[in-house]
Amino acid sequence: MTVEERKIKAETRVFKAVFPNTTNHYDTLFGGTAMSMMDEVAFIAATRFSRKKMVTISSDKIDFTQPIKAGTIIELIANITHVGNTSLKVRVDIFTEEMYSDKREKAITGTFTFVAIDENKKPVSIL
Repeated sequence: MTVEERKIKAETRVFKAVFPNTTNHYDTLFGGTAMSMMDEVAFIAATRFSRKKMVTISSDKIDFTQPIKAGTIIELIANITHVGNTSLKVRVDIFTEEMYSDKREKAITGTFTFVAIDENKKPVSIL
C-alpha cells in the first residue's frame, strides 16, 4: 500500500455530545477538554497509519474559532498531513452540529506531531 493510500485509510472520525460536565462557566466546552479529545483522535489516526507505538511529541498551532456550547454534537476528524521517517503530523478539525437543526460549522483546528517508538522508547521507522 502506498503512503497516500495509508493516509486515506487512517482518517479517523469520532462523534461526541457536549454535556454540561465538560463545559466552563460560559456553558462552552473547556479548551483543555477539546485539546484532550483532539490528541486522542490524532493518536488513533497516527496508530492506524503506522501500526506502531506512537507518542505525542508536540501540539502545534490550535485555533479556536467558534465556541462549542453544551448540548451540541461534535465531530472530530483526524487526517495525516505529513509523514517523515519516524514521525508524522495529524491535523484535527472539530465541527459542531446543533442537535435539532442542520447547522454545522468548523470550531477548532489543530495539528499534532507523533513519533513511533520501540520497546526501549527509541524512534523507529514508520515507512
